[in-house]
Amino acid sequence: MLSNEKNGEMLYDEKGKNALSIAEVDRNNRFNFILKHLSTSFYYPFYDANSQRLYFAANFEDSSYGGTDIYYVNTSNGQIMSAPINLGPRVNTPGNEISPFVFENGLYFSSDVFYGYGGMDIYKSNLKADGSAGVPINLGKGINSAKDDFGFIVKNNTTGGLEGYFSSNRDGGKGKDDIYGFTVAEKPKLNTIVLQGKTLNPLTNIRIGNVAIKVLDQNNKVIKELESAEDGSYEIEVPWQEKITIIASKKKYSLFRQFYTAEELKNKKQTPIYLDFADDFVVEKEGKSMLKLNKFIFKTKSSKLTPDIIKELDKAITIIKKFPEFNLQIESHTDSKGGSSSNFRISQARADNIKKYLLNNGIPSKNILYTIGYGEDHVLNKCVNGVYCIDYFHAENRRCNIVVLNYKELY
Repeated sequence: MLSNEKNGEMLYDEKGKNALSIAEVDRNNRFNFILKHLSTSFYYPFYDANSQRLYFAANFEDSSYGGTDIYYVNTSNGQIMSAPINLGPRVNTPGNEISPFVFENGLYFSSDVFYGYGGMDIYKSNLKADGSAGVPINLGKGINSAKDDFGFIVKNNTTGGLEGYFSSNRDGGKGKDDIYGFTVAEKPKLNTIVLQGKTLNPLTNIRIGNVAIKVLDQNNKVIKELESAEDGSYEIEVPWQEKITIIASKKKYSLFRQFYTAEELKNKKQTPIYLDFADDFVVEKEGKSMLKLNKFIFKTKSSKLTPDIIKELDKAITIIKKFPEFNLQIESHTDSKGGSSSNFRISQARADNIKKYLLNNGIPSKNILYTIGYGEDHVLNKCVNGVYCIDYFHAENRRCNIVVLNYKELY
């Protein structure tokens, strides 16, 4: 790794920048630049002989996830055979990733963004058969500190364990960046939890694409964020946790929140995520958005909840808990039979009793903005006072509705 130059003269880009390049010297001491760019510096090169990949850190503006990312190029007998390939968002973040090193199918590197102890920490990602990297696992305290830890290298020792070195500017050193050595008696096992499945509508089993998914650790700290694919599929790999919480959301869908233990997930091949679609539970009637319930009516001159009414209200409770953002208005209507004032009183009592039942069964009072007894003011047909109608038509006007006031504003 050295500065760009030609015939001993430094080379600069149009902004006066001299960038770092990667070069090789062959067995005959012939010198050759292999990666150079006037405006982009290449850092921390590492050649993996098994895969013939040359890994390095760089900041390409058109392909970086932010800051310095880790890339590789494929080689053959020392010749570069591909354009730089970014290792992707599992390894690279909006921060900085540096100092790649490959050992026994594991990629070690340093990052200043992941769930660390402070500064830059050292992580390991398992390399898969296709060459992609798995989720990074922090190497833990001792190797990592509250300061910058980087430049990790490791090898097998004669006792069956490991020995290696890394750089750090941690407290207690001799200078700014010191070199530290370590030995471990046994190779550590860095476990992960893998979840995969589909985001689905439970009523139709239709896949839902582009669902936002978060994984929280047992302290409710977010450790992973992603979106399901357009076909609803997802795969998550996170560091081993005894307990995790999955939260999934998408506009116009219910919130999914589920708690799991590591033991529950141990042999779980598929973990489906179900989100209800709001339109499946709301219907447009009378020019309003209402909860989709079967029609229920009270007995004549009564505001007492019957088992049939309670059955529908329990459905309403389930819907409201799925969509806690709904602002509700409870409406009750009578037919035109009887006196107008008594119809107002009985309809208001019915609306109030519906509200009382919802509140007593876990619906927050903030969800129910109004209860209105309209009496006979809003009949749906011509059966008003002074007009003869058979009871079939009067029955059309006897109804209770739970209106979602903010439905169109929400979606």
